[in-house]
Amino acid sequence: MQPVTVVGHRGDPYRARENTLASVRSAFARSADTVEVDVRLTRDGVPVLLHDTTLKRLWGHDRPLDSVTADELAELTFDGVPTLREALAAAGERRLLLDLPGGDERTVRAVAGTVAECGARERVAYCAGGAAMLRVRAVEPGAEIALTWNSLAPPRPVLLDALRPKWLNYRFGLVGPDLVARVHRDGLLVSVWTPDTKRSMRKLIMNGVDSITTNRVDALAAVLRKGRT
Repeated sequence: MQPVTVVGHRGDPYRARENTLASVRSAFARSADTVEVDVRLTRDGVPVLLHDTTLKRLWGHDRPLDSVTADELAELTFDGVPTLREALAAAGERRLLLDLPGGDERTVRAVAGTVAECGARERVAYCAGGAAMLRVRAVEPGAEIALTWNSLAPPRPVLLDALRPKWLNYRFGLVGPDLVARVHRDGLLVSVWTPDTKRSMRKLIMNGVDSITTNRVDALAAVLRKGRT
């Protein structure tokens, strides 16, 4: 069985609330190689870990994130939403994959600036769609990029030339052996998100994917261990 990078999706959300320090630490404790987190900005421009545009689903407040300051956010969530700076510190020397669901220029500059200030360039990768990743490439010429792609049709060569991604990042249901072979022929690696059953994980591994982002890090780690025996 070929090596596969194990990525915790928003940490370890079956055991701890997604995009929290507890979730990040839990994923690493259960053999994640990398933890994927979502990063957005507060009203005063502080990068924090949150997938949604509002605090409603996870924290019970029907408030847009961009309407509250970092201090207000800490008060509303009892310090539950970590800053990117805190997440980088919690990860230590381990790797984070920063998903930028907003991905506008202000967000990209704030996130890249925080990563640089924390001395974390070598242990961070970025993922999102083409527009956001082009902004990352403009700000961080050496950044590791996973281009999230939602089509079986390949990205246009002009985009790949401008972006220079290391990975193409697909929803796992799109991925079969022919797609993996094509991406590998183009000199790129294949990452997928987010299979949570062992059956799906085994199929993707047999198809040759290079990285799997999952909500069940422990299940993926078990599949990989069994495949090595």
